[in-house]
Amino acid sequence: MDDLLSELLSPLRLGGVFHSRWIARAPWAVAGEREDCAILHYVQDGECVAELGDDVIHLRAGDLAVFPHGAGHRLGDRPGRTATPLSRLLADRPLGAVRTVEIDGYGPATVMLCGGLHYDPQSAAPLYRALPQVIVLDRPAVERQPFLASTLRRLAEEWTAEEAGAPLVTLRAFELVFVLALRAALTELPAPVLRAMRHPAIGKALLAIHTRFAEPWTLESLAAEAGLSRSAFAAAFRDLVGEPPMRHLTARRMQEAARLLADTTLPHGRIAERVGYGSAVGFHLAFRAWSGRTPGEFRRGAA
Repeated sequence: MDDLLSELLSPLRLGGVFHSRWIARAPWAVAGEREDCAILHYVQDGECVAELGDDVIHLRAGDLAVFPHGAGHRLGDRPGRTATPLSRLLADRPLGAVRTVEIDGYGPATVMLCGGLHYDPQSAAPLYRALPQVIVLDRPAVERQPFLASTLRRLAEEWTAEEAGAPLVTLRAFELVFVLALRAALTELPAPVLRAMRHPAIGKALLAIHTRFAEPWTLESLAAEAGLSRSAFAAAFRDLVGEPPMRHLTARRMQEAARLLADTTLPHGRIAERVGYGSAVGFHLAFRAWSGRTPGEFRRGAA
């Protein structure tokens, strides 16, 4: 499972973090648009609700909510309040910066630590893209991970960016929280893709897809790797991961091809071989279907 977690996160190119401390007294509500970052909310004291579409999530002191894809959502003291746009309270959020936001009111106070871990969405592995829109670890789940709990408490206490190396230290601390939170979610939460990663058969196939994607896999050989019949494997994989095995394999190959196109000068034929294509033409067609651009167009755009 740890190997799969590494494959889930290692392709992400984390570029920096903006974090803030919120002290909000009821009544209050804030609405944030979708962002290209992983968003973390840690409730240090009090309670609040997070609204994601029609879903209302109650967060209490010690709870941690992670939005892996930066989904737009609302935070407030109760559901349905008229929300202030986040951009009005925090007009700019430069990476490495720290802000404190206070919202005055006459009711109970909520104190929160919020962070945005920015990454290149193009670099996200297909397994990462399959993560749910929000992952919530309640206080008992956080406390069962002592390293995670202590890191969150330390982050919640430190609010200065003036010390030498503070932006880098903060980035690494938020990265650690992010990794530990996902690791805890793998064992604690029932979301399908998380169950897929800890499933003894499907997890084995996922590890093969994400680490040995250049091999000439077929549906039959992946099913054999998982130790299941072809039909049982295909049904279980689609149910847990949300897409057919061969489509997931193609996405993993294309994600690696995109990285090689952006970061190396390897010719297209060599890249095709590295990601499991014997034909440069087949690779060209697959990449265009996946990205909407030819490999050459993608490389020029990355440059």
